[in-house]
Amino acid sequence: MASQDEQDPRISKISSAICVREVLPRIMFQDKTTLLLDNKAFRGTIDLFVERYRGKNISIVAGVEARGFIFGPRIALAIGAKFVPMRKPNKLPGEVISEVYSLEYGTDKMEMHVGVVQGGERALIIDDLIATSGTWGAAIRLLERVGGVCLCY
Repeated sequence: MASQDEQDPRISKISSAICVREVLPRIMFQDKTTLLLDNKAFRGTIDLFVERYRGKNISIVAGVEARGFIFGPRIALAIGAKFVPMRKPNKLPGEVISEVYSLEYGTDKMEMHVGVVQGGERALIIDDLIATSGTWGAAIRLLERVGGVCLCY
């Protein structure tokens, strides 16, 4: 991994693989799904996460629906953690706990299986976008309610 004084050459490859789309006048959206079209950029993205988080005693990678499901399991496997999906209501089978969160236009709910997180487990949350931070906050609250420790780097 490159030192902080120099930029890792993978960063420019990753940046060029991300498509910027105008979703409303003057509102731009960075579409990270376009990374999937470029094997080197996608591999570089996963590798950078793995290099950053390997050896940090992370036992959970929580992926927020849906793009967190693309990146999260690969990172979890590489660092030796379990993957915990966080989904919209009524998508997970079995017993779940839920957390309501605010959106720009209302509210929604996120769910996680009961019993998948043990007290004191260290968790990394993977999501693709932080707009109002509603999903991010809900994921943190869900993990912390069951004793997880959320890591923010």
